[in-house]
Amino acid sequence: MSVALIGLSATALDVSAHIAAVSGPPQGAIATFLGTVRDHDPSVVGEVTHLDYSAHPDAGAVLAHIAGTVADAHPGTTLAVTHRVGLLAVGEAAIVAAASSAHRAEAFDACRDLVERVKAELPVWKREILADGSHTWVGL
Repeated sequence: MSVALIGLSATALDVSAHIAAVSGPPQGAIATFLGTVRDHDPSVVGEVTHLDYSAHPDAGAVLAHIAGTVADAHPGTTLAVTHRVGLLAVGEAAIVAAASSAHRAEAFDACRDLVERVKAELPVWKREILADGSHTWVGL
């Protein structure tokens, strides 16, 4: 159907805004995904206290392309997705995605596809900041 909301944001993400963006009379199912900052990463030793996300200048256009491609692959769905940039503490939302459809299976499939494609293709990198003051880059 369409892409209702996309973006990169330096401010807190609002799950309800994403749900509202994909809601409508023909939509009988809404699937959401909320990715939050966790306090650990299996690939590093130490406690993660923050993530600092940096985006390529073209990241917004890439995100729009990803969402459009996923929407085309899942006819009848409406999508919304926003990814954070900047410094986030443990527990804060890093990504919110929502997909709606007439039926739940299509909404689940589209939401998962959208999140997986964003994770794999969006030029956003994260610097993991650890409790000991050290940091490590992921996705460079």
